[in-house]
Amino acid sequence: MKGDINSEESKKGLSFVEQIIRNDLAEGRDGGRIQTRFPPEPNGYLHIGHAKAICLDFGMAEKYNGTCNLRFDDTNPTREDVEYVDAIMEDIQWLGFRWENVYYASDYFGQLFDFAVSLIQKGHAYVDEQSSEKIAEQKGTPTQAGIESPFRNRPAEESLDLFYRMNRGEFEEGSMTLRAKIDMASPNMHFRDPIIYRIIKTPHHRTGTQWKVYPMYDFAHGQSDYFEGVTHSLCTLEFEVHRPLYDYFIELLRTGDYRPRQTEFNRLNLTYTFMSKRILLELVKEGLVSGWDDPRMPTLCGLRRRGYTPSSIRKFVDRIGYTKFEATIDMALLEHTVREDLNATARRVAAVLNPVKLILTNYHEGRVEMMTSVNNPENPDEGVHEIAFSRELYIERDDFMEDAPRDYYRLTPGQEVRLRCGYIVRCTGCRKNAAGEVEEVYAEYDPQTKSGMPESNRKVKGTIHWVSVAHALPAEVRLYDRLFLSENPAEEKDKKLHELINPESLKILTNCVVEADLATARPYDHFQFQRIGYFNLDPESADGKLVFNRTVSLRDTWTKKK
Repeated sequence: MKGDINSEESKKGLSFVEQIIRNDLAEGRDGGRIQTRFPPEPNGYLHIGHAKAICLDFGMAEKYNGTCNLRFDDTNPTREDVEYVDAIMEDIQWLGFRWENVYYASDYFGQLFDFAVSLIQKGHAYVDEQSSEKIAEQKGTPTQAGIESPFRNRPAEESLDLFYRMNRGEFEEGSMTLRAKIDMASPNMHFRDPIIYRIIKTPHHRTGTQWKVYPMYDFAHGQSDYFEGVTHSLCTLEFEVHRPLYDYFIELLRTGDYRPRQTEFNRLNLTYTFMSKRILLELVKEGLVSGWDDPRMPTLCGLRRRGYTPSSIRKFVDRIGYTKFEATIDMALLEHTVREDLNATARRVAAVLNPVKLILTNYHEGRVEMMTSVNNPENPDEGVHEIAFSRELYIERDDFMEDAPRDYYRLTPGQEVRLRCGYIVRCTGCRKNAAGEVEEVYAEYDPQTKSGMPESNRKVKGTIHWVSVAHALPAEVRLYDRLFLSENPAEEKDKKLHELINPESLKILTNCVVEADLATARPYDHFQFQRIGYFNLDPESADGKLVFNRTVSLRDTWTKKK
């Protein structure tokens, strides 16, 4: 960092978390060292809420020449899987971050077990043979002291023997726990002899059957930070009430001046979605979505498949910032951010989602012209590409109306429009089938009005896009929208999950056409379908079958609905 990191000028616009880090650096705390960690539990896929923590943990380490480690909190083998480990790594890298080291809480199982043994020996822990339900009943209330366990004062030697036997698998799950012996009358409910170890006999994805007892989060997390040398343990606000317990265990563990410090910030809550891995897993298991990477999901892999860019997510996180106050962010802000990002980067192409044939009756049959189409008007350096123009074109069915109102500026008999980067044409009529549906639209083109010619400056009120029939590629287009109808689905307690689903969250259009230049598109490539929205090529695409996902419309349509 250059300049005075503690000056008032340098602090402008900083979050309170970054101000803490700057103050610590200025004071030389921990030798001027910055070390963070991102500690996900590998029991599901990461969602955009995790992106906020990722950007902070990795971003602060990167900005202040520190270290950020990836540490998997794998202390519950009943819910964890290697699939999730691999997916988490992929998502972090996709966002543009790199970890210094990969660790697992299971790396410290031996040290944690030894620490638990020392707590028993020093009278700070005991084995309880009561059920978890009974223990919960004895916790008391914030204004009423808890009831001590009948096993609270059992001899240390007895608890130690039982703890070793618990780990040898001699007792059934739920029959015994190891509890910290702190204060059953503490106003902080977390201090009322919390459970720190429980029996789990499910094999672990890394350690197999080596362990039969596993540490609870509150016991494993802070100690893992300490073993690794973490200086700033950044957590969301729900862990604020856990911080005194975090500090308590570290004080019993540490041997010198160093100790990690936990700081909490507000989590990311979004309208029209859930930020609970449990509910996201339920959506997958019930088949309400196609999988974790369904483009309607708030998971990072779902957003990636839908066409969100890493830069748009990072910009979004930067905009909402980090505070000590919980709030719910409007989904419209996320959509605005990706719309803004793609407007600057996405290539403009022609696509017709609901085609009807337009025939230029005075254009020579067999004639083909190559029209110049700008790749991105926001960035002239991206150049141009050519698109074939012919006598028969596909246009959007909505761009023709036989009996149109006065403020309709697209094709209607007797009215002129410009064919984008082509000619001005005048509609002469249409042909319908027996059911009264329009099958063909007819028009005459003005050969003096080709884009770039002197007459091309003649003013017309409407411009429509098109794709040459002879050069069109068939495509499937998936129009994704918000998964839930309710702005706050978590508050709809009286409804089942499937009742909250937006029935319009996915529309699949199978008869679409796109311009021939898209034959070379690759999965995840981004495009603006002119006049329609932003799309990307889905990885399910194959030769002869192009599948596009709508990332976001050109404009916000939900605000009007509300």
